[in-house]
Amino acid sequence: MNEVRLRGRLTSVPVVVDLPSGDALVSFRISVPRGRNAGRSSGAASGQRVDSIPCSAWTPALRRKVASWRAGDAVEVSGAMCCRFYQAGGATRSRVEVVVSTAKVVRRSRAA
Repeated sequence: MNEVRLRGRLTSVPVVVDLPSGDALVSFRISVPRGRNAGRSSGAASGQRVDSIPCSAWTPALRRKVASWRAGDAVEVSGAMCCRFYQAGGATRSRVEVVVSTAKVVRRSRAA
């Protein structure tokens, strides 16, 4: 089963990305607190308390919704973890991200 649900803070303003294929997406990151049982990975050993998770919104309705979010907004998204392959600088690269299927603002940031 590949289902992801995240609740956290938007780290910066979402960015509209126009792909060479002609598709568009809105890319953003959510900072989520690490759970107490995150394990003993190097991040946990170093005292890392949050993870910054890359996300993307592909459908027109989701792109419009997410594009209106502000840095610091508390948000909740659900979707699936995906690995996307692309060409950059003559090399094939990959990116793991959450492809969002639902999204909402839980609480707006006070910063304007």
